[in-house]
Amino acid sequence: MIAEQAFASAVSRHREAALSLLVPATAVAGFACTVIWAGTGFGSYWPIWVWFAGLVPISLFWILPRVTEEQEGRRLALAVHAGLTAWVIAILVMIWIAAGGGPFWPLVTIVVLIAAVVLHAVILRRAEDRGEHELEERVVELTRTRRGALDVQAEELRRIERDLHDGAQARLVALSMQLGRAEERLADRPEDRELVRAAREEAGAAIAELRDLARGIAPPVLADRGLGPALEALAGRSAIPVDVEIDAGERLAPAIETVAYFVAAEALTNAAKHAGTPATLRVSRHGDVLRLVVADDGPGGADPAGSGLSGLRGRVEAVDGELTIESPTGGGTTVTAELPCE
Repeated sequence: MIAEQAFASAVSRHREAALSLLVPATAVAGFACTVIWAGTGFGSYWPIWVWFAGLVPISLFWILPRVTEEQEGRRLALAVHAGLTAWVIAILVMIWIAAGGGPFWPLVTIVVLIAAVVLHAVILRRAEDRGEHELEERVVELTRTRRGALDVQAEELRRIERDLHDGAQARLVALSMQLGRAEERLADRPEDRELVRAAREEAGAAIAELRDLARGIAPPVLADRGLGPALEALAGRSAIPVDVEIDAGERLAPAIETVAYFVAAEALTNAAKHAGTPATLRVSRHGDVLRLVVADDGPGGADPAGSGLSGLRGRVEAVDGELTIESPTGGGTTVTAELPCE
């Protein structure tokens, strides 16, 4: 930090020293050339180029240190160029008038100066367009790579779910069955039977927790058969009647299917918990957008900032989707998710 301040101070001193030399040098050279021009019978006011050559670096030395952004600096440089050009043209016209008129000798110089400003503006515009195009390409690439990472993550979660289902969960189920048979054989030993029964119940609780964990990662039917069958199975397990209508088309990216499934699962869970009335589940595809709507006729008044709905919003926004929650008091609740599926 101290080194940066020392460097900035040194640059400022050098800039001030350069200005202290440029200003008087430009003034002396300009007036000297003007005297020579007047002594040679006037004519085309060629000393204007001396003034111009001195004023350009003076203006840039004074203004550019106040610029903090590269694009702002480029635009300011163009503004300085245009301002100096206008000043030079005005001086040339006044000198031509003061010299008595006649042939308009400043014409060629004015045309060259204006052409230079136009060329500067064109170059600046192309540079900005190129920068905007490069920025758009970077945004597209970042979006693509992020979605790729989300798809990989979704596939990995599904693999973990299958491993849990086929590995640890299957072993626990087998253990629970063996404990059940052992419990039956210990009918004449109450204390031992009670101990085995407690172990079987613990195994059952572990199986239930493992199933909940696996269901929270991704249900097997989602990976094996796709979003439609997974949502139909979800509606079939719901504690309330659910009218299902699904037209999702072909299989979607794993990340999109996973997000859509969990939106429906959370919305139906909330409907069963807070509304207790039948619900509807609608899924449709419109071009590159998948639209999922879960609605109920409950009392409404859901808090969009609640932990469950807030978590859903985070999931949806992670894939560049949009979540809308409408829950007026007494008017039911409608959860709408729009997800990209290109």
